[in-house]
Amino acid sequence: MDNQLSLYHVFNCVAELGNISQAAKLLYVSQPAVSKAISSLEKSMSLTLFIRNSRGVKLTKEGEILYQYTKEAFNILRQGEEKLKHIRELGVGELRIGVSSTLCKYILLPYLNRFIKTYPHIKITIESQSTIHTLKQLDTGSLDIGLVARPSNQRLYEFLALYKIEDIFVATSEYLDNLQIREMKEDIFTSSNLMLLDGENMSRMHIENYFLENNINPQHILEVSSMDLLIEFAKTGLGVACVIKEFVKDELSNGQLVQIPLEKPINKREVGFCYSKTAFLSDSMTKLINYISNV
Repeated sequence: MDNQLSLYHVFNCVAELGNISQAAKLLYVSQPAVSKAISSLEKSMSLTLFIRNSRGVKLTKEGEILYQYTKEAFNILRQGEEKLKHIRELGVGELRIGVSSTLCKYILLPYLNRFIKTYPHIKITIESQSTIHTLKQLDTGSLDIGLVARPSNQRLYEFLALYKIEDIFVATSEYLDNLQIREMKEDIFTSSNLMLLDGENMSRMHIENYFLENNINPQHILEVSSMDLLIEFAKTGLGVACVIKEFVKDELSNGQLVQIPLEKPINKREVGFCYSKTAFLSDSMTKLINYISNV
């Protein structure tokens, strides 16, 4: 049937016009080519589809039956083409984005706010989860793109860097004063209640590597599920929190939180949009990538 699709197209055109010469002009082929196509179709079906006369051609009863189906089929194809044209003109599409709750709030939402105003007909689906899960879903194709810290295995992904972030330790000045009175220890990691993101988190892994490289052995760790909670717990004086500096600028400037100086600063990390090198770049994805690159 696949090989006969072009024959059905010729048949449908001749049936609509009732004239081989007119059909040839519409199809931009010769009259003999149209006649040959009709003969080939009739031969393959062992049926006569047209009755030839001086005025042109007329469908046989068998031809009328076939025409009902080819007419419907090609109308559906035309509707499909119109639908795709409409989608292309409006920029209709869909994007599935993976991002942690922290990066979603502080980085992704401002980008999406401007992007959606430019492309209002693109549907956005956001999966709020850890970077580890986002990378896994990029590998399987269940997500289009993710907002993550730069992956360690860069051979698998394209990475569009936005900017660098810095992990720091913060607390209230009152907590630090009380800690000094109570513990009288120089090593704040040993004496403080240290608040970190939970284990399945790239930020936590980054900090664990820092501890390992600098022979730091925290004694009292409180695991917290989100960066927002870490910031709020630190502001209420529950302990020392490891947070991203860019997300506590206001608290640092107004004195709600104090940055704890480190003998060796934590290496900064790059944050950006990431997608698989084998991913199909849909029109929506191409628009987003171009938008990110030009912002």
